Amino acid sequence: MSIQKLDLNGFTSKQLFVNSYFIPPCMFYGSFGSGGDPSKKSTSSAGTTEEPPSPVPQKNMLLLFYCIPVSPGNSRLILATSRNFGDWMQRFFPRWLFHIRQNLVLDSDLYLLHVEERKIMDVGPLNWHKSCFVPTKADANVVAFRTWLKKYGGTQVDWGTKFSRLLPPTPPREQLFDRYWSHTVNCSSCSLAYRRLNALEIALQVISIASIGIVAAGKQGIMSAIARNTLVSMAVLCFVASKWLSHFTYKTFRYHDYDHGLR
Repeated sequence: MSIQKLDLNGFTSKQLFVNSYFIPPCMFYGSFGSGGDPSKKSTSSAGTTEEPPSPVPQKNMLLLFYCIPVSPGNSRLILATSRNFGDWMQRFFPRWLFHIRQNLVLDSDLYLLHVEERKIMDVGPLNWHKSCFVPTKADANVVAFRTWLKKYGGTQVDWGTKFSRLLPPTPPREQLFDRYWSHTVNCSSCSLAYRRLNALEIALQVISIASIGIVAAGKQGIMSAIARNTLVSMAVLCFVASKWLSHFTYKTFRYHDYDHGLR
């Protein structure tokens, strides 16, 4: 990864097929392109222009991030993606399935960013490099942003008189990693999935209890052994499924903890 340009209007970087752009004050996006260009034509040895025999369409993907500071220690992240390939997946699968993977990536680094923010505050924004180690080319965007912030952005966010520059106390991990209020309630797809999965969990529990009740209330001669065993097995399976679904729903839509080296 290399920085192509850095000035008052932001910076650009390039890594293989990925071009990244930072546009002040809050927007960062990366564009990915691969494959052949169908508009290109080849020239034969005789000097005539020939159409490519089987042009490969260009695949493009865009990742757009808006990271908006709202108060010291708190930001609002807005993420959008766009691409001209693989759209069939979004037609057959709901959006919340894709959000599971995205939230894992975003939330897994949340605690590390939270700790690093306090380390930078301790050494001062001008000495940010003393609080972290960024030796690789993959860190070029981080270094470029800090360079831009120092040169053109006053080294840190100017809160004016609305907030002090002091960071709030570190909240409990349940609040820091809370996913329900930070995402689920604001996402129509995830909130709908959360309600439906909760309803399914309750339905499984009702089926489990009802199956046990039918077996207990049924007389010995009326219900065959096969039917009784089937109902008991169904009750056990529904109970196990409801417990697994409860764990999955809570971890996916409410709170997902992580183990980090700094914990």
